[in-house]
Amino acid sequence: MKLRFIGVAATSLAYAAFAYADSKSPRPVFDANGVVHVPSFELPPSEFSSPEAQAFMKLRARMPIDLPTMEPDIARSRKALEAMLAPQVAQMLKAYPVDVAETKIAGVPTRVVTPKDKAADSARVLINLHGGAFNTCWESCSLLESAPIASVGNYKVVSVNYRMAPEAVHPAGVEDVATVYRELLKSYEPKHIGIYGCSAGGALTAQTAAWLPSKGLPQAGAIGIFGAGAVRFGAGDSAYLAGYVDGTFPPPAKEGEPILDMTRGYFAKADMSDPIISPALHPDVLQKYPPALIITGTRAMDMSPAIYTNSQLLKAGKRSTLIVGEAMGHCYFYSPQLPESRDAYAAIAGFFGENLR
Repeated sequence: MKLRFIGVAATSLAYAAFAYADSKSPRPVFDANGVVHVPSFELPPSEFSSPEAQAFMKLRARMPIDLPTMEPDIARSRKALEAMLAPQVAQMLKAYPVDVAETKIAGVPTRVVTPKDKAADSARVLINLHGGAFNTCWESCSLLESAPIASVGNYKVVSVNYRMAPEAVHPAGVEDVATVYRELLKSYEPKHIGIYGCSAGGALTAQTAAWLPSKGLPQAGAIGIFGAGAVRFGAGDSAYLAGYVDGTFPPPAKEGEPILDMTRGYFAKADMSDPIISPALHPDVLQKYPPALIITGTRAMDMSPAIYTNSQLLKAGKRSTLIVGEAMGHCYFYSPQLPESRDAYAAIAGFFGENLR
């Protein structure tokens, strides 16, 4: 087996050498310890991405480098991010009109989003867990994630304003989600409840699917893990690739450099390999997962966690569907003008429609 592997590797290298023979491009350099020194290169818009996505890439040249999330004061950060995303939210609500009701469920602040001018499916309900690095983006991300799915799928979506950092730490968020879920069980069968979210919300969805069985609660009917995986962020190839290609998030810190904590201490006291935080590291936990839809992008820092989670779910014998948007970045479907986003909305609505029976 070892000799066969060496033979395959040698053949691959031979083809690579042939391909480089007439090329003036610099080659990557491989260290004996497995580190690859990648030469500087230019990445053009993908020919497989939509014209709208290619046009959006041109707009990146005019976008600010420092986002409000880097503002040290959390109150100012939240307010600035809300202002920055306001036009995007307005665009989303125009394209996907919904009714929004602010309410509390079992004491937890929530936002109930339903399609405008038509009755939502009365037998099924979705729980949305918004993104925002476990510390921000409730006001905006909640609507960006809930409105298109409620409108396209004709769903009632309950978006949860779970406790975040720096005011709270793990497991506050998943506790709040479980509280809302437990209350919804009084009106819905568990097989008719779906849970989904993007970024921090995607990670929190994965945590919830591990948390519910551990607390004796029935498992949800299906989950959607978007812009995340069932393992921690900042790990795998994509953390480096996206750091230098997409630029939304920095690459992992080098040895001796301070580590950037995007969560503002939400997991400060937690073991990141814990079965609740990183279920994909624990096959016995994944055995209790419901069907999962996982969405990421080729330029997203969450691609490696998403791919790894999908592989581990399949290995555990669970149903898992992986969508990787070509040339798409982190939570790309926040942009309703992209055909890739509209494809994602249709896939999400269809997935829950098929599995919440």
